[in-house]
Amino acid sequence: MTHLLHLDASARPGFAGKDEHGSHSRHLSHRFVSQWRAHRAQDSVTYRDIGQSPPSFISHDWIASSFTPEDRREAWMKETLAESDRLVDELIAADVLVIGTPFYNFGMPAALKAWVDLIVRPGRTVEIDETKLPEPYVPLLADRPRHAVILTARGGIGYGPGGEMAQMNNLEPNLVTALNFIGTTRIHQIAIEGQETGGEVLAASVEQAQREVDVLVADLQTRFARSPGAHVQPRLTA
Repeated sequence: MTHLLHLDASARPGFAGKDEHGSHSRHLSHRFVSQWRAHRAQDSVTYRDIGQSPPSFISHDWIASSFTPEDRREAWMKETLAESDRLVDELIAADVLVIGTPFYNFGMPAALKAWVDLIVRPGRTVEIDETKLPEPYVPLLADRPRHAVILTARGGIGYGPGGEMAQMNNLEPNLVTALNFIGTTRIHQIAIEGQETGGEVLAASVEQAQREVDVLVADLQTRFARSPGAHVQPRLTA
């Protein structure tokens, strides 16, 4: 059985095309998960709406607790890390991480950045081995094949790889760096662009992204059916 962790990071609660000011990224991520479950109902999904219920920001107490060895943590430190532990446990359990996120001011929403900060954890998702200087970091989520699917909605055009505005995109590159750092390297990207332009430009982008979501679901499911540990070449689409 395959387990999915589904995150939505949009501040908009509804779906584009169904609700006024609805979210295109939510629409994509829910399409991905719905298509997945339609063909593999036996698989399980954990859903977390960080757009509507944002994680906490890291604090001085969180940093002190995180960098204190587990056997030396006081009770308040364990309580401080409780939320982070839940998020890390969800991530570790997942075979496929599905992230639906908008593109806000050239980067990720604050809620998604807060999630990233809470799941990049010494001793949980990355180890620090000082004998391996100058690169002491050992990713702990490389223990088995895991996939991440980043489904993005952008207001502008040309922010994908090779686009004329690509150098201003700090969303997917940031996420990819963080996920690679902890050991998730099989990453697939699909984006909608042109939300601010609207009209036929947006409609064409939405249609293309939906087709690519359906193709990606079928591709991943075929590979998982053959072997849960099969390597799937990442899809990079803008």
